[in-house]
Amino acid sequence: MNPVLDWTPPPFPPAKVLDGRYCRLEPIDPTRHFDEIWTAMAGHDALWEWMPAHPPEDKAAYGELLATMVAKPGIVPFAVIDKADGKAKGHLWLMEIRPEQGVFEVGYITYSPSLQRTRVASEAIYLCGAYGFSLGYRRYEWKCNNLNEPSKRAALRFGFQYEGLFRQHMVVKGRNRDTAWFSITDGEWPKRAEAFERWLAPENFDAEGRQKTSLTDFMKQAKAA
Repeated sequence: MNPVLDWTPPPFPPAKVLDGRYCRLEPIDPTRHFDEIWTAMAGHDALWEWMPAHPPEDKAAYGELLATMVAKPGIVPFAVIDKADGKAKGHLWLMEIRPEQGVFEVGYITYSPSLQRTRVASEAIYLCGAYGFSLGYRRYEWKCNNLNEPSKRAALRFGFQYEGLFRQHMVVKGRNRDTAWFSITDGEWPKRAEAFERWLAPENFDAEGRQKTSLTDFMKQAKAA
C-alpha cells in the first residue's frame, strides 16, 4: 500500500493525431477514412471472430459502425494509417479510460490483413502507450478473450505483463468470455518504450524488411535490465 505522492489525475486524452515513423493514428473521421478502411477490411469476416460486434454486412453497415465509434462516449477511436501509402487500414480505441485512477486501455484492435504483422501495426500500440503515459497515466491495459491465443501472444510481445484471468467476465455474442488481463505500469514504460524504439529503428531491418532482432528479444532485455 505505497503512498502515491505528488500525483494528480490526468486529463481525459484529447483526440489528436499521433505520428510515428511508420504509422499515424488519426481520430476516426467516418467520411474521410471510410472508403480506405472498407477496401482494406471487406471480405475478411474472420477478423471479427473475437470482436464484440459481428462483421458488418455491407459497406453501409461499416459506415454506421464507424459513426457509432465516433459518437460513443468514453473512448478515443483512431484510424491506423500506413505512412508508406497514406491509407487507413484498420482502427483501434483508447478505452476503459479512468483518469481518476490513471488507467487506460488499448482495445477494439481491428487490423486488416495488409496491416497485420507489420511495423505499422506494432508502432500503433507503442504510440498509444506513449500518449497515455505522456499525459500522466499510471497503467496501460490490454484485455482479451482467454481463448484468443494470438492476442495473448501479442500482449506479451508488446511488453505487457500477464496479471490473471477474470472468469465469466462477460457474455459476448451469446457466449461466455473469460478475460485475460495484462498491463504495463508507468514505472515499467520507459524500458518498454526503449525496446519498442530499438525494434522500430530502421537499422533493425534488412533491405527486404526482415527484422534482425525480434521485439520479443528486445522486451526480454528490457525486463532483465
